[in-house]
Amino acid sequence: MKQIPQLLLKKFETELCTRNIPGKQHGFYKKWLRYYIDFCFKYDHDQKKPESLQDFITKLREKKQTEQQQKQAYETILIYFNLYDIHPNWLKNINFKKEQTNTGLKVREKRSRFKTLSPEGVWKSVYSQLSDEIKVRHYSPKTYQAYSKWVHKFEKFIKSKALELIVVDDVKRFLTFLAVEEHCSASAQNQAFNGLLFFFRNILKKEFGKIDGVVRAKRKPYIPVVLSREEVDLIIGRLRYPYNLIVKLLYGCGLRLAECMNIRVNNINFDAGVLTIHDGKGKKDRTLPLPQTIIPEMLSQLEIVKKLHREDMLAAYDGAFMFDAIEKKSKNIGKEFNWQWFFPAKMLTHVPDKDEYRRFHLHDRHVQKAIKSVVGRLQLTKRATAHTFRHSFASHLLQANYDIRTIQQLLGHSDVRTTMIYTHTVKSRTLKEMKSPLDF
Repeated sequence: MKQIPQLLLKKFETELCTRNIPGKQHGFYKKWLRYYIDFCFKYDHDQKKPESLQDFITKLREKKQTEQQQKQAYETILIYFNLYDIHPNWLKNINFKKEQTNTGLKVREKRSRFKTLSPEGVWKSVYSQLSDEIKVRHYSPKTYQAYSKWVHKFEKFIKSKALELIVVDDVKRFLTFLAVEEHCSASAQNQAFNGLLFFFRNILKKEFGKIDGVVRAKRKPYIPVVLSREEVDLIIGRLRYPYNLIVKLLYGCGLRLAECMNIRVNNINFDAGVLTIHDGKGKKDRTLPLPQTIIPEMLSQLEIVKKLHREDMLAAYDGAFMFDAIEKKSKNIGKEFNWQWFFPAKMLTHVPDKDEYRRFHLHDRHVQKAIKSVVGRLQLTKRATAHTFRHSFASHLLQANYDIRTIQQLLGHSDVRTTMIYTHTVKSRTLKEMKSPLDF
């Protein structure tokens, strides 16, 4: 969320005091101003145009904010406009949503809306059910993003058809459309198939059955990009803190980017030289040896985290973001040092629902942009991303004659066939393959 610039915040606080607004309410007024600035940023509105305020109030009404909250937000932005001598008289005609105080009337209205729910409304409830079904199974949030994307495309393809009228033939036509018209890759088509299978079984409560006659995209054998050790060192040498240490972990331990970003202080055992990855891909845990050469840098990073944690505690922040319902068992566990992120974000994140300020880890996208920028400046001939360092880790171990089963365990693969792909990235060194059959 966008923050209020410091200079504007000071002017705004002075104006609140001038208008004799009680100090206890200042926090609410600043909250509405922050929401307004964020709204204008997200929806490309001019902050100093009165029309933006009208759209902002409309958005609050859509978000089911009360009449009192809408009026307070309206008054806040008028105070903000006053700082820039903007006095739009016509805004006084804005209508605010009135709350129904009769509970029985509310229930009757809710039931009538449900009976006359439009197809768009029915489909909107589908995504809510889809989210619930995925959360119940403790699937990754990225699974919901992927499945909801394909269900949305499917809805658009069948033109928001009524749920009870959807049949398997609709799925056949959609998958054929992806392969023939959209030229989707095989992996994308398989992901769409899995998403719609989940949608049929858990939302529509129907069985998919056997799907014949679907044109499937041809799956091409994928050979991962592998960097040489010189190229790895060159990229690391050009990266700035903390991205250089992150890439050293990606390459030195063969981590996925999400696994690296999710490292907490208690995942690292410096005495044993072991890094523990919790809830990796497929909710699997594994342990990895820490590269001895980066332990001094890891200890320096630990000191930085300690200093930041002390500052956060003095500012009375609400702790690091935690997983599942662990805070119901231990209320202040997010404030404990050993649960802090090893690569924390620079800014605190505001949680509007609870009015809390918490710290998240460094965003994946920042790392990806840093790597892309350096690779572009170096003009490498290979397309290197954050995941390329994991490929390079496996290939270099294979070159060093490590057993394929050991590499499988270090990478956290369930099936050794997944690890076998790296045999294609390494040149064979066996004596027999170096000879011609004529020399036998």
